Amino acid sequence: MKRILTLLAVTALVLLLAGGVLADEKKADTKKLDGKSLYKTSCKVCHDEDSDAGEYTPMYLIIEQWDRFFDENYVDTHTGLAVSESDTTKVIDAITPAMLKAIRKFCVDGAADSEHPMTCG
Repeated sequence: MKRILTLLAVTALVLLLAGGVLADEKKADTKKLDGKSLYKTSCKVCHDEDSDAGEYTPMYLIIEQWDRFFDENYVDTHTGLAVSESDTTKVIDAITPAMLKAIRKFCVDGAADSEHPMTCG
């Protein structure tokens, strides 16, 4: 009986520790998918002030326009574009659906007609 209780206690401890590690990994993933950071590193490089692709910040469009862009225009306007001159990976392939969702949330949350319009500065 004592062995069983010890085994159960050890098993419970292992499960608690594993749960903590998974929670920490989930927090790290959330940080990796911070929309503002992703926008700065993935979008702003081509959409900065005086860029050929045009300057865009979340405040540049209203919520409805951002939703339309991500629903209807993102794929059309970014298909075939490379990440950079030195990295020929396609933008569409480099930005995962989860990353795109985080970027979209950042843009919509900071849109011109949102409660808290924001730039990407």
